[in-house]
Amino acid sequence: MESNEYIPVKVFCQHHSIEIAFIDTLQEYNLVKVITIEQEECLPVSEVSEAERMIRLHNELNINMEGLDAVFHLLEKMKNMQTEIEGLKNRLRFYEP
Repeated sequence: MESNEYIPVKVFCQHHSIEIAFIDTLQEYNLVKVITIEQEECLPVSEVSEAERMIRLHNELNINMEGLDAVFHLLEKMKNMQTEIEGLKNRLRFYEP
């Protein structure tokens, strides 16, 4: 993969004024995926917006890691339910006169 698809964790943390340990903890809770490229930990660009949301929730609302884990689990569950509802609505429209 191209290197522009990843952001070094060190650069991300400097930009957001957070400790690298915060990203490590998010990774331990499986809230973000961090990969190693040429012996440097990197955050996929696809994970950046979620990581930024978690930083805001943690800093602005003082939500701890367990809380972040619960919130993002519930958000994922809600997203799946919304997708299922849309699918059911589409199926129902097929049978409506």
